[in-house]
Amino acid sequence: MNRLFRASLLLCTLALSACGFHLRQSAALPPWMQRMHLTVSGGGSLQRDLARALEDSGVTIEEEGGPGIAELKIPVAAFDTDTLSVSGGARVTEYSVRYQVRFEVDDSNGQSLVALQRIDMSRDFSYDALNTVGTDAQIEEIRRSLNDDMVQAILFRLQAAGRHQLAEPATAPGAG
Repeated sequence: MNRLFRASLLLCTLALSACGFHLRQSAALPPWMQRMHLTVSGGGSLQRDLARALEDSGVTIEEEGGPGIAELKIPVAAFDTDTLSVSGGARVTEYSVRYQVRFEVDDSNGQSLVALQRIDMSRDFSYDALNTVGTDAQIEEIRRSLNDDMVQAILFRLQAAGRHQLAEPATAPGAG
């Protein structure tokens, strides 16, 4: 029995690794992003979750900007709900929850380290006008999911900017 269990566990492990499943890891951010001040329009869960993810990646979140502190600015973080389809009785049957975020990173002198970027995400869901019990909870869960995915997308973009040094100027903090 014990041998069968071990063989099953090994088979499951191999199947998960073969399908491309990997646990999310923290982002490897460049030295000029190791101290950061975060400004999010409206604050809320995006600011909290992004700050936590940045800290997990080794970034020190500073209360104020200053010398050697990168400024991650998010002037737009907005949800919107759109109607996708309407039934013959003029009842909405599908919605789309959209999430748009724009962000940029500047150094302490206002020099652009990562140019303004826009990320759009959306999730669609069906709506039954005769059974509205879970709609608000469903929309809230979709928003939470989009927020989690947005945090990861921002981290991946910051990591890519650092890895490829696409946006790093020659006078980045710590350089030269």
